[in-house]
Amino acid sequence: MTDYFRPVACTDCARSDTAFPLAGTWCWFDRVEVLSRDAPPRIIAAQEAPDAILQRLTAPRDPIAGLTFETPKLMGILNVTPDSFSDGGTHFDPKDALTGTRAMLAQGADLIDVGGESTRPGAVEVGIDDEIRRTAPVTQAIRAETDVPISIDTRKADVARAAHAAGADIVNDVAGFTFDPDLAPFCAEAGLPVMVMHAKGTPDIMQKDPRYDHVALDVYDFLQERIDALVTIGVPRSQIVVDPGIGFGKTLEHNLILLRDLSLFHGLGCPILLGASRKRFIGTLSGTEDARHRAHGSVGVALAALAQGVQMLRIHDVGATREAMQLWWATTFGKPIEIEKPQ
Repeated sequence: MTDYFRPVACTDCARSDTAFPLAGTWCWFDRVEVLSRDAPPRIIAAQEAPDAILQRLTAPRDPIAGLTFETPKLMGILNVTPDSFSDGGTHFDPKDALTGTRAMLAQGADLIDVGGESTRPGAVEVGIDDEIRRTAPVTQAIRAETDVPISIDTRKADVARAAHAAGADIVNDVAGFTFDPDLAPFCAEAGLPVMVMHAKGTPDIMQKDPRYDHVALDVYDFLQERIDALVTIGVPRSQIVVDPGIGFGKTLEHNLILLRDLSLFHGLGCPILLGASRKRFIGTLSGTEDARHRAHGSVGVALAALAQGVQMLRIHDVGATREAMQLWWATTFGKPIEIEKPQ
């Protein structure tokens, strides 16, 4: 029987004398929920958790592409596509993409995620040449103007290779490096940090009746296996970011369980990225049909994630999220957040 350990994240100013820091973030914990596939959950004191687990739960995460994680980081979404679910076509023209990037940076984005293939439910695969034509010139134009970290959102080694040559610093793969067998070795060889997401199936079929034995533990096991595989080929654990993949082969119930249990993923020993912005479940719960109008719900989810120590948020509405985060931080900790710049 395998046990999983979810720290009960706290942000209250009245910190317990027995508390541990949570992954070097703004949160702390003095209790741990022990989860298992074969037994009901139970709560233990944090100091009763195995030493190896405590080490992973408490150790500060190393910088990635110059970004540190003492405060949350905002990843601005730049979809250079005609068909993404909420902003398809908005940044398809390279000039519009650069204008959109400038706006996100002015609003406080810490890094920019450039994607040339829609991975919305039902989307079909984009050819490699088309994806490169969409992403490489935009990446090069962004790099010519700023040294902000750039991630390339792709499943394909050739696209990542072209983006890296154009100035991209990070590879963000929604398929968790299971789609193209050449992508992970390229990242290891190039010394690139990676973002590993869980998805159940490819975008064209992923929302057709997805099922799990225990969604949080199943996603955890997948991410652990992918981390181990990446480390084996030379990508350091310290340069891996994990993403539970909200909305990628998950029902509403699955998404809500993952969001409730986000702190579980600190046990992987990597920074956590959450990409929930404007997703369908937000529209379902808020009654907001048009994805472009889901900023308020997206901000609500973002703040809930910060309360569990999630280090990075992948978002469309940078200005709204930054403003809400600043107010959440000030009212939670009694002082303004100190905005960090990439090292």
